[in-house]
Amino acid sequence: MKDTIYIFGHKNPDTDSICASIAYAEFKNKTGNQNALPVRLGDINRETQFILDYFKAETPEYIETVKTQISDLDIDILAPISPEISLKTAWSIMKKSNARTIPVVDENNKLIGIVSLSNLTSTYMDIWDNNIVAKSHTSIENILDTLSGNYLYIPDFRPKFTGKIVTAAMHPKSAEEIIDKGDIVICGDREDAQKTIVRCGASLMIVTGSHCVSDEIIELAKKDNCIIISTPYDTFTASRLILQSIPVDYVMTKNNIIFFKEDDYVEEIKDIMLKTRYRSYPVVDQDSRVIGSISRYHLISKNRKKLILVDHNEKPQSVLGIEDAEVLEIIDHHRVASIETGLPIFFRNEPVGSTSTIIANIFFENGIRPSKKSAGLMLAAIISDTLLFKSPTSTTIDKITLERLAEIANIDVQDFANNMFKAGTSLKGKTVDEIFHQDLKVYNVLGYRIGVSQIGTMDIEGFSPMKEDMLKLMELEVKHSSFNLLMLMLTDIINDGSAILTVGPDKDLISKTFNVDVNSSSIYLPGILSRKKQVIPQITNTINNM
Repeated sequence: MKDTIYIFGHKNPDTDSICASIAYAEFKNKTGNQNALPVRLGDINRETQFILDYFKAETPEYIETVKTQISDLDIDILAPISPEISLKTAWSIMKKSNARTIPVVDENNKLIGIVSLSNLTSTYMDIWDNNIVAKSHTSIENILDTLSGNYLYIPDFRPKFTGKIVTAAMHPKSAEEIIDKGDIVICGDREDAQKTIVRCGASLMIVTGSHCVSDEIIELAKKDNCIIISTPYDTFTASRLILQSIPVDYVMTKNNIIFFKEDDYVEEIKDIMLKTRYRSYPVVDQDSRVIGSISRYHLISKNRKKLILVDHNEKPQSVLGIEDAEVLEIIDHHRVASIETGLPIFFRNEPVGSTSTIIANIFFENGIRPSKKSAGLMLAAIISDTLLFKSPTSTTIDKITLERLAEIANIDVQDFANNMFKAGTSLKGKTVDEIFHQDLKVYNVLGYRIGVSQIGTMDIEGFSPMKEDMLKLMELEVKHSSFNLLMLMLTDIINDGSAILTVGPDKDLISKTFNVDVNSSSIYLPGILSRKKQVIPQITNTINNM
């Protein structure tokens, strides 16, 4: 979608990523002539789904990549043509549109062929084929239009032209020898020649020079069902122009047509264009209807998708193809990491407990009151990220902001938080894969690839039956994704601590960082609630001091 600004959080999105995206899209749409669209990079977890349902908010659309697609480009919008139109009409359209190729479509606007300048010019190489009008099933309407003609007589039915094209520039007796039944005959004003043409069974007589035809000739034509038309052109010009009356269906390319779909990626169509080297290619929509055409020069000035990142600024946590897009803004509360931009951007990074805290204050700073729905979403995100202020990442700003949002959303914070945590922390019915990938973040720390998955729960003991299967899954992840260290944090919301499962060749980093024995692959760290503030910074310090 052109001119859309996509707003999204990190992969495996948590509540803050989703709620911040929705709320900030509302702010952008309220403060400018923009089309801001919240999207997501992964599945919604149970907690977030509870919140969306509670505040009657739609789940953001899922996107897999932001690589440039044909739909992002300003392609040529050239109306396709019907297969029955004449070559003359097709030529006029090409000349007017400065186009060398035009797609041909059926009655449902679906692609059936392509007509090019080379198709049109090749017709004149068949000048010796005087049966071309019959072979191409040319209509009388095309002939009239091409010759700028007028009807002098036409029967009630439209006869098919089955004969050849003849120019009657000889004596009538000689004409009788070359005119066969069904022929198309071009003649002048000689009445004796006109009589011979009709009597020989011609299907069409073309009278040049806009000459009149006598009533006697008309009556003869009625008896023999011979169409008579008049053209202002002379005989030579008429005999040349009539070739342009054949339908494009006869000359167009019908087989092995190369076309693209509007959702095709630019990087994929480049190779096809280089190998085939046609001047332009038709583009169709999801229903195979032609919407325009694309050429190589469209790729030079390609439009990139416009993005706003919330709740993350690390490339591994972001969307596929981000290097092919234009990042306009980043709003985050994590460490500054690896997203690079070609131009200066608006970057707001604050040491608060939630990205939604920052976005709520952007509303307030601009004198804009968020909707009740967005206020509720941001309130829920602050509760989720700060564990209702039990997390060490919590700040006074988070608490003040939460109070203002609760007033707007008319929410009892404690009661809502209890219901939200209850809905979101249950592990019942979840697979180990779902639990592990629900909120996995990957960090590159001084050459070490570290993965930390975190899930809050009110029932750590209920996880015990899954422990062995989880460790096996994590071992596979280490092998497949080359992690140095992979961790799962089961954060106990009630008792303010986290059970840690750890695997990987450098799991001794946990031992060195927290002074614990990791031989059992499972430890409990009291008071450790924040991956962002209490785990990654400490591990980074350990690596720095090694």
